[in-house]
Amino acid sequence: MKRKLMRGNDAIIAGALLAGCRSFFGYPITPASEIAHAAAKWLPDAGGTFIQAESEIASINMVYGASSTGQRTMTASSSPGMSLKQEGLSYCAGSELPCVVTDVVRGGPGLGNIAPEQSDYNQMVKGGGHGNYKVIVLAPNSVQEMCDLTMLAFELADKYRNPAAILTDGFVGQMIEPLTMPEKVSPPPEKPWAVRGDAKTKKNLISSILLDPDELEPHITHLKSKYDEVEKNEIRFEEYRTEGAKMIAVGYGIVSRVLYSAVDAARERGLPVGLLRLITLWPFPTKKIQELAERIDAFFVVELSTGQMVDDVRLAVEGKRPVHLYTRYGGAVPTTEELLKKIQEKF
Repeated sequence: MKRKLMRGNDAIIAGALLAGCRSFFGYPITPASEIAHAAAKWLPDAGGTFIQAESEIASINMVYGASSTGQRTMTASSSPGMSLKQEGLSYCAGSELPCVVTDVVRGGPGLGNIAPEQSDYNQMVKGGGHGNYKVIVLAPNSVQEMCDLTMLAFELADKYRNPAAILTDGFVGQMIEPLTMPEKVSPPPEKPWAVRGDAKTKKNLISSILLDPDELEPHITHLKSKYDEVEKNEIRFEEYRTEGAKMIAVGYGIVSRVLYSAVDAARERGLPVGLLRLITLWPFPTKKIQELAERIDAFFVVELSTGQMVDDVRLAVEGKRPVHLYTRYGGAVPTTEELLKKIQEKF
């Protein structure tokens, strides 16, 4: 079927299959469990492999192994599980292994609850593991984008030989919406660096250990140059009603869905408000925010956390404009009326 109703978490696996992913290693955790369920159901039918690992730590290291063979592979979890995966994610980045991870964020810290938050922003965008590395982070706000951005994540991971992440939340993961099935992407590129246990790849070595400082420093320099290329080429965002705006709301994920309505309601009341919706959280659209700061009066950042993304907005603005912050957390999502009231208070 070209168009069907689908849950956001299921759309992750639909996109992965269309992108040529053929292995999934995971450990179920609410509210991300449907991703593993869909992988278990659909991957074998596509000739792929699904393994429920004994732990989150095991699953990310299985991803490391599968990626080493050149296969498109992925894992998924929610906040506490992603904390356990951070060491393995650093190893993947250090070994330049492309893979995709999905984090369906839930309330925290600790076990928290299974309601939506955006409190894993720093963990995923800033690098929750050790060392100098970056993960490409995409933030869908719909079931359609859960599919489409997963496909894009695989392409970017292979293009830059780097992990890519889908950072979403329990709301988007659980919502059911119409999904228009995209076309399959081109076959995955050849990977001459992979290890396949044959004579052709016998000399290949996948490793992140470089004991000599004279070896490690150039390797980190190489990684940094790659990240510079990502920042130059892969920033994605959406502008909504920014023409003539004097205040720009900034948000991503489920928050951006509410902000569309809040911006419309504000415009109906004569308030010149627009929206900058972030699609890539890293690379971050610093230049776009700086460009907007030249022609508006203030920013209005909304997050489902106590404030994490707002730090990057403030760094970009460099104190040239006020940056107002409104937050909800613990699983609470603001309403349109709530955000409209806060916007009105700023004018």
